[in-house]
Amino acid sequence: MKLTTLLASATALVAATAAQAERASDGQLNIIYWQAPSILNPYLSGGTKELEAASLVIEPLARYDEVGNMVPWLVDEIPTVENGGVSEDLTQITWTISEGITWSDGTPLTAEDAVFSWQYCTDPAGGCAQLSNYTDVESVEAVDDRTIRITFSVPKPFPYGPFVGAQSPIIQKAQFENCLGERAPTCTDENFAPIGTGPFVVTDFKANDVATFEANANYRDPAKPAFATVNFKGGGDAASAARSVLETGEFDYAWNLQVEPEILRQMAAAGQGELVSAFGTSVERIMVNFTDPDPALGEERATLAHPHPFLTDPAVTRALSLAIDREILVEAGYGDAGRPTCNVLPAPEIYASTNNDWCLEYNPEEANRLLDEAGWEMGSDGVRTKDGERLSVLFQTSTNSVRQGTQAFLKQMWEQIGVETELRNIDASVFFGGDQSSPDTFQKFFADLEMYTNNFDGTDPERYMANWACNEIPSPENQWLGSNMPRFCTPEYDALVEQMGETAALEDRAALAIQMNDMLMDAGAIIPLVHRGGVSAKAASLEGVLMNEWDSELWNIADWSRAE
Repeated sequence: MKLTTLLASATALVAATAAQAERASDGQLNIIYWQAPSILNPYLSGGTKELEAASLVIEPLARYDEVGNMVPWLVDEIPTVENGGVSEDLTQITWTISEGITWSDGTPLTAEDAVFSWQYCTDPAGGCAQLSNYTDVESVEAVDDRTIRITFSVPKPFPYGPFVGAQSPIIQKAQFENCLGERAPTCTDENFAPIGTGPFVVTDFKANDVATFEANANYRDPAKPAFATVNFKGGGDAASAARSVLETGEFDYAWNLQVEPEILRQMAAAGQGELVSAFGTSVERIMVNFTDPDPALGEERATLAHPHPFLTDPAVTRALSLAIDREILVEAGYGDAGRPTCNVLPAPEIYASTNNDWCLEYNPEEANRLLDEAGWEMGSDGVRTKDGERLSVLFQTSTNSVRQGTQAFLKQMWEQIGVETELRNIDASVFFGGDQSSPDTFQKFFADLEMYTNNFDGTDPERYMANWACNEIPSPENQWLGSNMPRFCTPEYDALVEQMGETAALEDRAALAIQMNDMLMDAGAIIPLVHRGGVSAKAASLEGVLMNEWDSELWNIADWSRAE
């Protein structure tokens, strides 16, 4: 990343927010996320809602702006080979924390906090949901109070995993030092109210309901944030969240408006607010469970000890994909904010494979042929069977009108090829929550298929594609907090993950990413549906919002203000 690009981006950001009001002068900011956060520690949840809520409080050293540029955040510059911050052999990166940055309790942010954050996430008993951000990290050292040296076990052409982006923030050692390993999920006070360097401080947190914040009196910019308090309401549904901004004006910002496009247009006509959108890497996808979720298996259900009876057969998953009319899903649920896709990695363009474009053609005839060839015989009840096994699936997702509409379409489409589908929808706060005691989280995946959207910070997919390495599989041993929901595991894929971590040339990195994407598609571990553009709504009076699909959507909330 060239420093001129970074400086230009930073200058543009300053210019865009030059009219910023003085700290806490604009009263209360009301935000609604219809998926309520269950925790404010992103290391213990892979859910976007937790990452974004936490980003008001805890921060990384650098993050990505609204066009995907990496920008300094708690540092003055991004380390590079050119400025001496990255070693010539690409095995070390050195960050220097900006002078004078403090935690909200007034104590200084130091390099020891970064060292501890690495130790916290990489503790094997902790089940850190963001472990892939620390791939190949051999050590993190505090050279002095403000200097952090990260050493990798292999050359890292893209060394910006640790402490970059909303998924890899720094947490305070003094607050969390008694929460390592198995104790991590038990530290309720710390996980619900982390001390941070961000523009706001937690004043109250009710899991799966509401969080309240107040301006951080020790924030590094004395003129920010403009808002004195934030009311962060969770729950409900996407349509009611949209209405609360666009029609009633009850809230100032509503996130992730997965609502039928014609309904959003009607709401926006009321004039209380406006829609904001951007395309990044978000893909609405179906995760395919390669393990058996049968409750009769007890504690071994949905673990590698018991492979799925039929979903590990690529012929079955390819047939499921061929029987999907993605154009109908886009038209009915997303409009201009969606595009059919056959890849879990749809962007940036250099990383987008064209090898799976067969899925763009709705072809139930070919799906039926594949199943016939694989020995699945159509029964008198319209459901296929093979060796006494019915082609019957439990298909779960979060509660949302667009998702339930998509489920209904898919059930009808799969009926045409002899697949019986039971639909289940789960409250989003539970589905995406980090409660290890709940059987209904997307990570436990006690179903055959599940549908949701995910993406990654920034524009480099190395860490994202590492999510499907064997060591990322959720299991009882890591408290169900891994990122590899399908339980896909092959030495060949793990070798590609390792190879990408050692590859410098952009074209070669792109080829590896495409190869990994195609391996997942060929195995049938993931069935991509829609490349989604993020759609949110802001009040007409709210200024400074820069919609961001590359980082937390609330990444620049310190710059938000109320128009006079």
